Amino acid sequence: MSLGIYIQVPFCQTKCTYCNFHTGPAARSMYAPYARAVEREIRERAGQYFAGGQKGPAQADLGHVDTIYVGGGTPSLLDPSDLATILDAVREHFPDTAPGTASATAPDIADEVTLEADPETITAEKAEAWRAAGINRISLGAQSFHDSELVAAGRMHRRADIFRAVNLLRAAGFANISLDLIAGLPHQTATSWSDSLAELLRIRPEHISIYLLEIDEGSRLGRESLAGGSRYGAAAIPDDDAMATSYEHACAELAAAGYEHYEISNWALPGFCSRHNLKYWRREPYLGFGAGAHSFDGRWRWANAHDPAAYVTAIEKGQLPTEQREEVTREQALEEEMFLGLRQLEGIDLARIENEYHANLSPRIDALLAQGLIERQGTRVRLAPSKLTIANEVFVALLD
Repeated sequence: MSLGIYIQVPFCQTKCTYCNFHTGPAARSMYAPYARAVEREIRERAGQYFAGGQKGPAQADLGHVDTIYVGGGTPSLLDPSDLATILDAVREHFPDTAPGTASATAPDIADEVTLEADPETITAEKAEAWRAAGINRISLGAQSFHDSELVAAGRMHRRADIFRAVNLLRAAGFANISLDLIAGLPHQTATSWSDSLAELLRIRPEHISIYLLEIDEGSRLGRESLAGGSRYGAAAIPDDDAMATSYEHACAELAAAGYEHYEISNWALPGFCSRHNLKYWRREPYLGFGAGAHSFDGRWRWANAHDPAAYVTAIEKGQLPTEQREEVTREQALEEEMFLGLRQLEGIDLARIENEYHANLSPRIDALLAQGLIERQGTRVRLAPSKLTIANEVFVALLD
């Protein structure tokens, strides 16, 4: 069995208007102490898992580390030397971790090491240092290729920064780059969305993520929109039908360009699916380090405290900052198998799930089949392609 490592870096230059994560601006003086705290947590957690036969809350054999994902936040804000130290700590303290120095030109390398980055934070020096540290995949938060949309969203970069960043990354040897776009940003139109897709395909990254704008109380934009206000461009958010049309347009364009649609929000050229993120959807084990990071060992889920200052203080006192811990029940595991599995375009193996969980799912499946929400071929069940934009509604109906 393989294990994924997630490193959370909660710092940003600004708080995007649509962001509902526990991340935000912080004094740069916090960066280095935070990195040292993460390094120490890795060392001390590893002692729990592997010293004296201890292997975590469930005493599980978590396997060797084959993916590392540094996310946030904006982890590209950290000094490259701090990132290198964190990655070295993983390799030193977790047995059988791949070295992270395989050829970046090979899509089937044994180890996938991803760093999330914002375009305006990338320099030639950073890119070279990241490669030297063993990072071989960059997830770039582009979001849009229209400056008016980026300004409304509170993003720091502009269209030109995206192209400059990609050129710097390619020059440094990165052959696995992922770009994100958001459908539904304020001021977005059908024309501007088409333009962003065209610009995206000009770059032709190995991996693409496209998300629909979320309207919820967890973000400034969401709260303003729900309250009927106009700040942050809330009055200029495209409606649900327009977002769905944008998503369907992206599906068609990316398919025509040779990208495999393998998860609701993710596309990849052959061989470049995100191996780390697949662990989440397949319920494989992963360990999270840093403020707010989550972990799962197949039986237990646990999470660290979200506040970065409290996290650093706890680590400096020799305390592990676990804030939540729960054992996943069989019922919860079954539900996760269903809705996480159906997020993948290949769907789920219904026979395997029914056999493993001793469950009869036919009544639920038959009801969704009758409504045209899912498709079935043999023992495999998947979302109907025309229903991907209402996936959450299908999941609710499935689990009701």
